[in-house]
Amino acid sequence: MIKELLKFNRSYRRFYENELINKEAIVEFVELTRFSPSAKNLQALKFIISNQQELNDEIFSTLSWAGYLTDWNGPEKGERPSAYVIILGDKTISSDFVKDYTLTSSGIVSQSILLGAAEKGIGGCIIASIQRKKLQEILKLSNDFEIMLVLALGKPKEIIVIEDVDETSNIRYWRDENRIHHVPKRKLKDIILL
Repeated sequence: MIKELLKFNRSYRRFYENELINKEAIVEFVELTRFSPSAKNLQALKFIISNQQELNDEIFSTLSWAGYLTDWNGPEKGERPSAYVIILGDKTISSDFVKDYTLTSSGIVSQSILLGAAEKGIGGCIIASIQRKKLQEILKLSNDFEIMLVLALGKPKEIIVIEDVDETSNIRYWRDENRIHHVPKRKLKDIILL
């Protein structure tokens, strides 16, 4: 079961924007973070949830999508996420996110949220390429918070195919003429050293 959830839990970048995710479901996904590991058990992460179109549009304007797809500026209107979870580091709990491993914790909670979403058929994407200052202003965040990551959520509109890395060892994801998203993954024999 976990293997199937992990296979479904891809970085989706096109969604059925009009398929809304209710706030209660998003809160349920965020609650999973309470049971996730937290470096030093600091629990220094906080969350902002958005499933409102106006705020979603503002959040979207601060994000960059799919670095390997250089000819694509991100999802078009109608294919954008219907919800976001913004992960914040609370500086009143930790002032050194690197030393206190809060960066690691943000990855762990991202996976927890996305696996919870995947279980309900909702896809997502972890985004680190963020205009943080602009988003901080949009959200009216005090300087006590640092934006770590943004999770985009929605009903997936794209097909993603996982395939083995070929003999060129190229790991760059790509889209074919049918807009099918291909994600090369290293073979198991290539990642276990001993």
